[in-house]
Amino acid sequence: MRILGVLVALGLLAVACGQQAPAAQPPTHSPAATAIRLAGGGTLIAARPKASAIVYDTALAPAGASVNATAESGAVLATSTVTVAGLLPNRTYGVHLHVNPCGIKPEDAGPHYQHAHTHASADNEVWLDLTTDASGYATATATQDWAFVPGRLPRSLVIHAEKTATAGAQAGTAGARIACVTLAEV
Repeated sequence: MRILGVLVALGLLAVACGQQAPAAQPPTHSPAATAIRLAGGGTLIAARPKASAIVYDTALAPAGASVNATAESGAVLATSTVTVAGLLPNRTYGVHLHVNPCGIKPEDAGPHYQHAHTHASADNEVWLDLTTDASGYATATATQDWAFVPGRLPRSLVIHAEKTATAGAQAGTAGARIACVTLAEV
């Protein structure tokens, strides 16, 4: 009887040891699958239908100026970068993501893209102010601790004539819109 008990115990132990925990299932979506990547740019041209890199003010964005922009988002962070060349030297410009593609009129790009739709701030919007060097070149990057919302993405990057106001009732304003780049998913 004792041998039978030991054999039963060994059998149960063998079955218990032989069972494996369920294998970890791969996530139903990988970070790459949820990633959003937007890009746009080129040499700025006069506003016309379907143009993707537009200049509205050639006094502040001279002929031959170019803008390249990316806006990327994973599950929890958004990183946007803009590079300009050929703008006025040693000058600060306000730069923001906007909700609509560029259009014939500067206002066609709509308001600033906002994460939470509540207020203008560097935490709720994407501000990429930059100061050009002596040759009119500059690059700026901003990283937000939130992700773009699929189905509600920024559709353009607008360069403004002035540095972005950061406080008070004027927070988020940056003067006239001088150039615009439409962002497309890539």
